[in-house]
Amino acid sequence: MIWTQLPWEFKQAMLQKTDLIDVVKTALARPWAASSDFDLNKGFQVPADRVLRPASVLVGIIDQGNGPAVILTKRAAALKHHPGQIAFPGGKVDATDVDGRAAALRESDEEIGLRATQTDIIGTLPTHDTVTNFQVTPYVALVENNFSATPERGEVDEVFTVPLTHLMNVENYVIEHRFWQGQKRFFYTVPYGPYYVWGATARMLRGLAEQVKM
Repeated sequence: MIWTQLPWEFKQAMLQKTDLIDVVKTALARPWAASSDFDLNKGFQVPADRVLRPASVLVGIIDQGNGPAVILTKRAAALKHHPGQIAFPGGKVDATDVDGRAAALRESDEEIGLRATQTDIIGTLPTHDTVTNFQVTPYVALVENNFSATPERGEVDEVFTVPLTHLMNVENYVIEHRFWQGQKRFFYTVPYGPYYVWGATARMLRGLAEQVKM
């Protein structure tokens, strides 16, 4: 029986005996298709004059003794755009940024106090296009296990982690929908405890989970 046909419980037990980080590194080395907020909404008409603005996020993986976990933020409730949503630290690429990598590291420092010297970027995920006209490049990084988050209160209400094993199990992802601009829009979610991870963040993570499953 090949890996993709094995039950998740067995694969999880095997991963506990190996290095899940190595599995992720192997997955990152394989090419796969870019994603978008429209993946589950094939009938949605994208404006012909749409201009995508570059953005980048940091998919930080940290192991503080309980196994590797991904660092996520809960956006401040007072923000104009996407208040209260779960997201990776990151944002649009500014003119002063050398590239998307620099933007992801700068935003991570500003939003959660994660310094570039505390990270080791091991690869990128394919770009993800959002309904808000951003093309996001996710940078995957290993984070020093002694990192302690300092949220920027104007932007971030909470910083938390989700076990990598939970996020790499495609069976934990659920397709849900809501109405947006008068149309039913479908999207991925990957709930964890009190946290409702959905939309672009869930879609990017599911893309990596699909690769790990291969």
